[in-house]
Amino acid sequence: MELTMHVSKPLSVILLTFLSVPVFAQQQPGLHFIENWDLNEDGVVTVEETRERRGDIFTTFDANEDDVLTAEEYVMFDEAREADMNENGYAVMGGQGQGKGQGKRSGMGEHGAAMAMTRQNADLDGDGRVTRAEFLSGVDLWFPTQDRNGDGVLTQDDFGRR
Repeated sequence: MELTMHVSKPLSVILLTFLSVPVFAQQQPGLHFIENWDLNEDGVVTVEETRERRGDIFTTFDANEDDVLTAEEYVMFDEAREADMNENGYAVMGGQGQGKGQGKRSGMGEHGAAMAMTRQNADLDGDGRVTRAEFLSGVDLWFPTQDRNGDGVLTQDDFGRR
């Protein structure tokens, strides 16, 4: 069975935004995330904006529109997410840092936002499929850990070194 992404015009814009490559964002922690997830462009990302953006991403990769991301559909998502992370300086390095810290990576940052959407993290019931509900509930698990000052919104101050 051949899988194709269901991409409407608005969702193709979302996908392109998700895969955009702002070079200067690599040196400004959180900028790439804020640019892509701040839907009303007010400089902060709310829980509601995060949930809406994750819903858009889910819809983009749910090829058969059944509100479930199968392993096959997740392959397309994984490839897009990995390309975005690589192009924006957030590549997974086998769990290894760059040797400049104390080995305590408590802030997940932009890397954590992408990693929170992996099938391993999003498949809450472990059945190998990720439902829309599971994918969206990931916001409630990830958002509070990223919101460093607990003000209920994410800004660039919530990213980078602690």
